[in-house]
Amino acid sequence: MPKNLTTIQEAIEPVITGHGCELVDLEYVKEKSQDYLRIYVDKQPNGIDIETIADLSELVGEKLDSMQPDPLPDPYILELSSPGLERPIKKEQDWEKAMGQYIHVGLYQKLDGEKVFEGRLLELDDQEIKLEIKIKTRRKQLTIPRKQIASARFAIEF
Repeated sequence: MPKNLTTIQEAIEPVITGHGCELVDLEYVKEKSQDYLRIYVDKQPNGIDIETIADLSELVGEKLDSMQPDPLPDPYILELSSPGLERPIKKEQDWEKAMGQYIHVGLYQKLDGEKVFEGRLLELDDQEIKLEIKIKTRRKQLTIPRKQIASARFAIEF
């Protein structure tokens, strides 16, 4: 994470957790000619509602405006939203929540000829994960080294 995003995360996380919510992720992206600071928040156990997002958006905006020096001096649009059902799996607590769940995993390098897998997370430790994947009508267990995982998110099983 870039230094300015780390600074922003450290500043806004207490605001978010102070309202019983969780900071899931944040990103700073340029789309066309506009910069966006996107902050994804959630609330357990039933998810976050629009009123809470609106309240947090105002509080986070005030916090960002008060930061000196300004970590994002160029104009940007602030967006706060729910991460959705297919939320990213980044932190260790995300991985723990994913145990037994259906997830999508993207790899840096091919494993068994593939770079993308979806399956149920069966096991997890510091070194690797074990997924149960479907290949046509058969189920197979696949062990993936964690250092090979480029991205992971919850997925919807069809």
